[in-house]
Amino acid sequence: MTSFIPEALPVLIGSLPFSDHAEADNLIFEYTPDIPLWSQLPKNKNEGMLLQFLPGLPGVTEKEDKVYIDLENGDFEADFLAFFEDYLMITEDGAALEDSRFAMSAHEAGGFFTFLASARMHQAQLVALKGQLTGPITFCTGLVDQDGRALYYDEQMRDAALKLLALKARWQTKKMAEIKENPLIFFDEPGLAGFGSSAFITITEDDIKACFNEVCQAVHDEGGLAGVHVCANTEWSILFESPVDIISFDAYGYFDKLILYPQQLVSFFERAGIIASGIVPTAPEFIASETAEALAEKWFEQSAQIEKLGVSAKTIFEQTLITPSCGTGTVSEAEALRVLELTRDVSAIVRSKCM
Repeated sequence: MTSFIPEALPVLIGSLPFSDHAEADNLIFEYTPDIPLWSQLPKNKNEGMLLQFLPGLPGVTEKEDKVYIDLENGDFEADFLAFFEDYLMITEDGAALEDSRFAMSAHEAGGFFTFLASARMHQAQLVALKGQLTGPITFCTGLVDQDGRALYYDEQMRDAALKLLALKARWQTKKMAEIKENPLIFFDEPGLAGFGSSAFITITEDDIKACFNEVCQAVHDEGGLAGVHVCANTEWSILFESPVDIISFDAYGYFDKLILYPQQLVSFFERAGIIASGIVPTAPEFIASETAEALAEKWFEQSAQIEKLGVSAKTIFEQTLITPSCGTGTVSEAEALRVLELTRDVSAIVRSKCM
């Protein structure tokens, strides 16, 4: 854990409903200047949740607008072996990440490169920088092979996918750390909301923790903080007992679920864990009706419940980020702007009363 103390600063979740990265950057640095992030714009085909992080994985095939991993392709075995050779050259022989298959490119992550340029221009005001990737559980259960079977259930491909994400996370962390220490990397895990359902019945808690161990270690190796974002309910003990530094959740809709793990929540604060409180709703029906004052009051009510568990108000404040409950890639531009405004203003209210 680093010395990063967020004190309820605002930060966003990656996706926005725009198509131009420069426009997105301007808004990000306007509304969250202390901890800006790079923009993911799903209106652009290559910036979808799975597609954006696929480059470099062996067997990627696109046919009839479907993307899958073809394990039966004649070139697959050679590509698979080359993948692990490249991985070992970096992790054991010290080869550079920069020119490897694990580095991201402007083709699928244009927002990362415009973001780095903007961050250098605003370097003096930065507290931290935030990046993000699709999390290992969502990635491995969302990607399928030629027969429609999730990659998660192929042990070799799951291992390859984990190593791909780990080194992409390490690369992001390294690039951001060149500009500002304490980079934050969030792994977006909507798939964790399905844990325990019939679809995931063979996936165990230990399996999930092992996945997070690997990707979080890659972030820690470059001096970053690793977070996991879940936009619905899940088995929160998995995250509390994992090496994540930041738990990002929908505090607007699911705080009552998180508080059901009182001792683990207290222990998380005691080990300097950070809660990214998604107190600002991103569902259109709530965006229009909520005010910053009401949302700040909701946050203080939730904070009071945590205080009753034995965590001081000072600790809660110092180890909190204020965020939207989820990304805004699927709402209108006007609604997204309102979410940015609310996130900034809720943070300002909380900070004015706590500092």
